[in-house]
Amino acid sequence: MPNFKAKVQVSLRPSVLDPAGEAAKSAAIKLGVKGISKVRIGKAIDIEIEAPNKQDAIEQVEILSDRLLSNPVIENWSLQLDSAYSSNHD
Repeated sequence: MPNFKAKVQVSLRPSVLDPAGEAAKSAAIKLGVKGISKVRIGKAIDIEIEAPNKQDAIEQVEILSDRLLSNPVIENWSLQLDSAYSSNHD
């Protein structure tokens, strides 16, 4: 069965305050970094999944993203799925 590599990006919804982003922005300004108007902090999750085809892999990662990796009340997520590859570390 083919393996797929997925990358899920999770970020706060635009309407949700991001205290960590604001703290990073403030720290960057104190470091002398100029021109930063906004910082939003999220998370990136790398997943390797075995599935019969790309569509099945997408559906499985979508379930994970909706129900486990993100909080749908305050976060959005996006998915990038790379083509099948063979695994040699069995």
